[in-house]
Amino acid sequence: MGGGHGEGSTYKGITIHPPKRWHAVTGKGLCAVMWFWVLYRAKQDAPVVLGWRHPWEGHDDHGNGH
Repeated sequence: MGGGHGEGSTYKGITIHPPKRWHAVTGKGLCAVMWFWVLYRAKQDAPVVLGWRHPWEGHDDHGNGH
């Protein structure tokens, strides 16, 4: 299954090759974006999630008669 090209760890006939540099850098970058998004959403939604306010409170700026 593994093919045996280059270095890698073989376990039960399957060879796992180390990732290329661009895979590691891209993975770390996407991980950082994910955590920034999670923390941003936590900052925005924390009062509602923790029960400090209701989701419909604080939206009085829609004054179009809706």
